[in-house]
Amino acid sequence: MALARIVPYDANWPREFVAVAADIRRALGPLALRIDHIGSTAVPRLAAKDVIDVQVSVAALDPEAALVEPLRAAGFVPHTINRDHRPPGRDGPAADWAKRLMVEGPGQRRLNLHLRVDGRPNQRYSLLFRDYLRAHTEAATSYATLKRRLAHLSLDTDVYADIKDPATDLIMVAAEEWAGRTGWHPGPSDG
Repeated sequence: MALARIVPYDANWPREFVAVAADIRRALGPLALRIDHIGSTAVPRLAAKDVIDVQVSVAALDPEAALVEPLRAAGFVPHTINRDHRPPGRDGPAADWAKRLMVEGPGQRRLNLHLRVDGRPNQRYSLLFRDYLRAHTEAATSYATLKRRLAHLSLDTDVYADIKDPATDLIMVAAEEWAGRTGWHPGPSDG
């Protein structure tokens, strides 16, 4: 059982993302429409699990081998998760929340590599969540407090995520309002 462990923000996380993004770009070339640093390690000053989250936006998840095999050759390992958490009230096809997840190979820097279809709600969710926390320090601080308190309970990482998901959904209510008010849209790709 892997326990959720939260560490203070590390200024090296953005540089580590850049190195990983370069490996992904070499592996996928133009199949990677966007490569973005997402999750808590992408938010300055936010405490997080020491796992770099990378989102690769692609035109389609199938044929899966076209994406997975080049990444496997680059040292990434397929994981069994093929679907994202679907927030309450989100209608639409199940494909809106489909993804492929890969993780680091042996001896590599810990990471989660999320392959999502460009323009789908789950791809947008990750980018908006990140940008909202970057723009709202108070929300990021409260989110970090929640994560630290959950980690203090010595929870398995899967249980930790199950408990944390509703909190991210609450943050997204405010993020969606902010996006509508400001005209937010994803900026350029990070990698």
